[in-house]
Amino acid sequence: MEKQHFGFLPNGREVYLYSFENKSRMKLVVSDLGAVITNLWVRDNSKRLRDVVLGYPDFDGYVTNVDKFGATIGRSANRIAGARFDLSGKSYLLQANEGENSLHSGPNGYEFRYFDVAELDEANNRIVFQLISPDGDQGFPGTLKFVVTYQLLEDNTVRISYRGKSDQTTIFNPTNHSYFNLNGHASGQIHKHWLQIEAAHYTPIAKRELIPTGEVVPVAHTPMDFRTMREIGTIPEFEQLIQAGGYDHNYALDKAKDVFAKVASVKGDESGILMEVATNLPGLQLYTGNGLDGVCGKEKATYEKNAALCLETQFYPNAVNQANFASPILEKGETVNYVTTFRFSQAD
Repeated sequence: MEKQHFGFLPNGREVYLYSFENKSRMKLVVSDLGAVITNLWVRDNSKRLRDVVLGYPDFDGYVTNVDKFGATIGRSANRIAGARFDLSGKSYLLQANEGENSLHSGPNGYEFRYFDVAELDEANNRIVFQLISPDGDQGFPGTLKFVVTYQLLEDNTVRISYRGKSDQTTIFNPTNHSYFNLNGHASGQIHKHWLQIEAAHYTPIAKRELIPTGEVVPVAHTPMDFRTMREIGTIPEFEQLIQAGGYDHNYALDKAKDVFAKVASVKGDESGILMEVATNLPGLQLYTGNGLDGVCGKEKATYEKNAALCLETQFYPNAVNQANFASPILEKGETVNYVTTFRFSQAD
């Protein structure tokens, strides 16, 4: 493990990068600012290392992190309609930052927060970050103790776990917002990547906004169907995709509730790198980097639209306001643990 200076926050606090490498020379780099993943080097079919996550060229980019590269998202990922919800007989208002809605908990998300290092286990390539989010933070009730653990395993798996406990009933729906391009972060668009998602249904969005309608509909006979691995391709003329400017949709995963299982696979067409995603969460947001537009990235790269895809494990968007969606509510005094893994190998 290597620890190196990354920058200083406006309050003078020093921020660090933590680098972990396994016996295969795969390398994971994370920071205590936002508990973000800044770099992830993986071997391709030719045994060459490629950095497969998008990122900024320097510390300043992560201070603002407009695109949420590699970010830990909390207290609630994705969208909440009207930036409001009712819980335990009370109404709560959040800050709207996408029209009238709240996206990724508003403008003061966890991606901008400093996380304390609660544990550093060099022998097992493991780091534990902790954040105390006070009652009323972002508009949510309860003081939340939030623990994020990253571990780089010897089988080339990045394991992320999220543990939450609150002194009041609240919402807890964390995710990681890494942008993946398995040909390498600077290799252009991901249209020729191959993708498979274990989901026969998705949650369509309403017109003029990206909030689910509340329906859970079949993917069959639509461009939303990735049950069989196929090329992502250019974005087709399909109403749901036109509304979102590409894929920005939640998939209702086929697996049983709370069961940890593989839910998606992605293959880089040029690198041969295969990434398998597993989780115990019920949903998966597929986002094809629709908002990227000339972003200045690492190594003088420029990231344009569709330069990467995000696979965000989660509770369904706006689940707190949809009775038929699995609930993201964390009960007072309860401890929950959500796990997501990204396992890398070379495809045949």
